[in-house]
Amino acid sequence: MMKRNIRSKYLAAFFVLFIFSATGCSLERFTIRSTGAVLKYGVASLYEEQDLALAEQAIMADMKLLEGLILGDPKNKNMLFLAAQGFTGYALGFVEDEDPERAKIFYARARDYGLRALSRKKAFRDSLNGNIDDLTKGLKALTKADVPVLFWTTNAWGSLINISRNSLSAIADMGKVEAMMQRVLELDENYYYGAPHMFFAVFYGSRSKMFGGDPDKAVAHFDKFVEISGDKFLLGHVLFAKFHAVQTQDVELYTSLLKKAIEAPGDILPEQRLVNEIARAKAVKLLKDKELYF
Repeated sequence: MMKRNIRSKYLAAFFVLFIFSATGCSLERFTIRSTGAVLKYGVASLYEEQDLALAEQAIMADMKLLEGLILGDPKNKNMLFLAAQGFTGYALGFVEDEDPERAKIFYARARDYGLRALSRKKAFRDSLNGNIDDLTKGLKALTKADVPVLFWTTNAWGSLINISRNSLSAIADMGKVEAMMQRVLELDENYYYGAPHMFFAVFYGSRSKMFGGDPDKAVAHFDKFVEISGDKFLLGHVLFAKFHAVQTQDVELYTSLLKKAIEAPGDILPEQRLVNEIARAKAVKLLKDKELYF
């Protein structure tokens, strides 16, 4: 009887070990995905933060955790999206103004994570290395559900090109970036407070006509962005001042846009408090440096 009980215990133990061995990968992936889901709530909380120093420290801690999770689940679209969004926001908000070369690293990382997520769709993946017509066709495979990752991927890539204007290879990719953001605009022009329109306001407003700029299109896109955002998403005003107003040498517009960002109430858009505080800090610096641009 005792031998039978001992044998039963060994068999039970072996069975438990077998189950955990067989499902270990699944359990690990479940844990990774559960942690990734929690990070989404962390991002929402971070957007409401008003202390820039605290936000900067938190973002980088979260991003390294996120990269570790991606190593364990490399095809997880949600986490790849969060990485594209996070590194883009970090580069724009805390790095680009002080260290453009370092910002390039983070923009490139954000772009690459986003492209990995988008490349889950074969039509897009196959078209990425073709010409613009090929890419435009491939982008048709993307739907409204793909808008968040497509927007942040394109935003990162465009920002990388914008601070790499001495690189012919970077500038050569501008056509791809334009086609990708045009697809975002087609699918959901309202995404992230009308950010696709803000992208094109800068896209057309930051260059001379000789190099594809178009002040009228820039203004039209900016006006649409203001309409969609309710005139509360202040980073758009700062970027339009920095690029369009400087390009057209409109010092009055430059000054009025920056003062609007500086003087707006801190709680004008509570769920985007951090972005608006970043905009305010940038506006203060740009207004102080006005004589450098005019």
